[in-house]
Amino acid sequence: MAPFTATTSDEPGQVRVRLSGDCDMAVGEQLNAALQAAVRRCEVVVVDLADVEFLDSSGVHGLVAAHRAARERGGRLYLEHPTGPVATVLDVTGVTGLLGRDQQAGG
Repeated sequence: MAPFTATTSDEPGQVRVRLSGDCDMAVGEQLNAALQAAVRRCEVVVVDLADVEFLDSSGVHGLVAAHRAARERGGRLYLEHPTGPVATVLDVTGVTGLLGRDQQAGG
């Protein structure tokens, strides 16, 4: 298992949250805290998943909950760079369609 990290950075017009390692039940609270803090800071949040090696249902739940919180504030949360099994989980659960960068204000 790869250790989980969440690194947040301010970029022009958005906050970027770079996740790495395993996003599972063991780090659910840490994941939720990082995403919810980002959503409170900026209307546009981009979650970079390039370095996420594993994503379970608690990780999916954290992403969807942050998306809902962003929408409630009039903002948007997007996912970028999911690969391998992580991309498969997001596709099968419909999260790619919900949070993909190509999805505009709908969803």
